[in-house]
Amino acid sequence: MSAPESPAPGGVNLSRWSINHRALVLFFMILIGVAGFRSYFALGRNEDPPFTVKTMVVQAMLPGASVEETAHLLTDPIEKKLQETPYFDYVKSYTVAGKTTILLNLQSGTPKAKVPDIWYQVRKKVGDLKVFLPSTTAGPFFNDEFGDTFGIIYAFTAQGFSHRDLRDYVETVRDELLHVPDVAKIETLGAQDEKIYVDLSSHHLARLGINSAMIASSLLAQNVLMPSGTLDTGTEQIRIQPTGQFNSVQDIENVTVYAGSRKIRLGDIATVTRSCVNGLYGARKILS
Repeated sequence: MSAPESPAPGGVNLSRWSINHRALVLFFMILIGVAGFRSYFALGRNEDPPFTVKTMVVQAMLPGASVEETAHLLTDPIEKKLQETPYFDYVKSYTVAGKTTILLNLQSGTPKAKVPDIWYQVRKKVGDLKVFLPSTTAGPFFNDEFGDTFGIIYAFTAQGFSHRDLRDYVETVRDELLHVPDVAKIETLGAQDEKIYVDLSSHHLARLGINSAMIASSLLAQNVLMPSGTLDTGTEQIRIQPTGQFNSVQDIENVTVYAGSRKIRLGDIATVTRSCVNGLYGARKILS
């Protein structure tokens, strides 16, 4: 059995060097251990790590316009303005009658740190364009929050409570959760909007000689916010606030409707109800 070969002259024997420099080797071992311990607590722990999406959705609506009118009055001018965006790559637009949806895409090499400022510039540029759009235009609206991720979803149910009571409770829980460390954003899904319905009888309307438009005008004339000034007493200023705002279903029922020279209480000719349903709201007419 041959003897092990000795290291070549001038070579480094790490084992012998480590034995001869035990203190230095122990120092580096402790240093590496501490660095690894600290790095463990800095590791990413998100199930869905955040990432930057370089796409923004811009939407605008023009009720009553045809596809050609919507493309000419909304899509084309907005697209031209979006082409002035820094790091602009391309846009995709989807136009239907009365509505346009435009997807603005930035170049893949756009620095992540600059994306929020670019979206701010887009909002300013398109916002300045609004004065040149038709006066009945709704929007433009912007959505650039594609990168938001939600780690936990809570569902709330309540037997015997109305949708409004449940919504108020969820809002209370939301306010409390926002104080929890590392909670940045909370969205409420499935909340039912509250509607007030005025059910009218065509028989009563015809007999009184009024129509639903007259009732709507009476409601709009009373439930209006208008500045009424302040009263200066020398020591304080008292805000003058006229009554008439609707705070309950009973307030709507007490609205006065004029049928010629007659004054009629709305609750005497219509049924006013509060409910939480999806869809459009307004005055409903019952045939009888």
